[in-house]
Amino acid sequence: MTDYAKLDAWIDAHFDEEVKFLQQLVQVPTDTPPGNNAPHAERTAELLKDFGFEAEKHAVPAQEVQDYGLESITNLIVRRPYGSGGRTVALNAHGDVVPPGDGWTHDPYGGEIVDGSLYGRATAVSKSDFASFTFALRALEAVARPTKGAVELHFTYDEEFGGILGPGWLLEKGLTKPDLMIAAGFSYEVVTAHNGCLQMEVTVHGKMAHAAIPTTGVDALQGAVKILNALYAQNMLYQQVTSKVEGITHPYLNVGRIEGGTNTNVVPGKVVFKLDRRMIPEENPVEVEAAIRQVIADAAAESAGITVEIKRLLLANSMKPLAGNKPLVDAIQKHGQDVFGEPIKAMGTPLYTDVRLYGEAGIPGVIYGAGPRTVLESHAKRSDERVVLEDLRRATKVIARTLADLLA
Repeated sequence: MTDYAKLDAWIDAHFDEEVKFLQQLVQVPTDTPPGNNAPHAERTAELLKDFGFEAEKHAVPAQEVQDYGLESITNLIVRRPYGSGGRTVALNAHGDVVPPGDGWTHDPYGGEIVDGSLYGRATAVSKSDFASFTFALRALEAVARPTKGAVELHFTYDEEFGGILGPGWLLEKGLTKPDLMIAAGFSYEVVTAHNGCLQMEVTVHGKMAHAAIPTTGVDALQGAVKILNALYAQNMLYQQVTSKVEGITHPYLNVGRIEGGTNTNVVPGKVVFKLDRRMIPEENPVEVEAAIRQVIADAAAESAGITVEIKRLLLANSMKPLAGNKPLVDAIQKHGQDVFGEPIKAMGTPLYTDVRLYGEAGIPGVIYGAGPRTVLESHAKRSDERVVLEDLRRATKVIARTLADLLA
């Protein structure tokens, strides 16, 4: 029987070291785009070596990375085998993150601690789980000392672009095939399902003309407005479709970027916008994409002289629960209740992640790690992203206890 109190005590005794480790990770930027993330992997490997962990460096070929729109990716695997028999459990967190943007009151790369929270880009999503997973593993080896099974740390750098060159690349190359996996998440729920995501770039072509003689042109912006109105009308209909997965509501669509035209006195000849369509687990991605393309085509046909190009940027399938995830869910819920003093719900999330790629490879997994009750509280992808240090401490304990159970 594992002495959970000893695991907890080890983590408490080394928590200052864990916080420092996280600060050092935050201080190396991983803005994606542009996605020059190999330097962070090098730094992480260097820090892991201080703990006696040798990280395999799996550099994705430069041409593949550049074709993908990024600059450099080196994914890390730390393998800790304990003996024949038993399960191999992978712990995955991603180091890439969106650029900081405006509005920060703390240095996004400072790792500053204020009122019990550590501030900085990726403190919540998901460099915090580089720390929680690493120190849970250290506690496991120092206290529980498993004699069978194995643990792997997977630190990857492509979640923001869909994970194809992160976990997807490691799995495709046969570099890993764990029995179970836990991916970076938040502390107050264990996530067993998540939305899918379709991202598309729509280019609306018209014909430029001088604003003094607009009839000689075809206004691409007016064409784009008709298309956008049709998409927003579709978005209202999505609210009538309800998911049966707790924590997930309905599909929705967002147009997050638009640009076009050349000058104030020129009829715009081209407008480009990018849309994001979130898919509930019950939806078929092929059907969703076909329906969106039809809505765009029908709306474009209403404007004479308008032509449209549609480019798929990302298709991330939803994560559906695999039956084999029960040992993970049971252990995290049990220890989460003990450590946090409240029930840890098993539910879905409207986010999409690269965890789906493990599921598609037949590896049961869940999302659990260090963070607040909601994405909103964490300020993830917004200014002043932060993690509450007490959540980091307690999530590390839950993960360590869970690993001890799974490898017992």
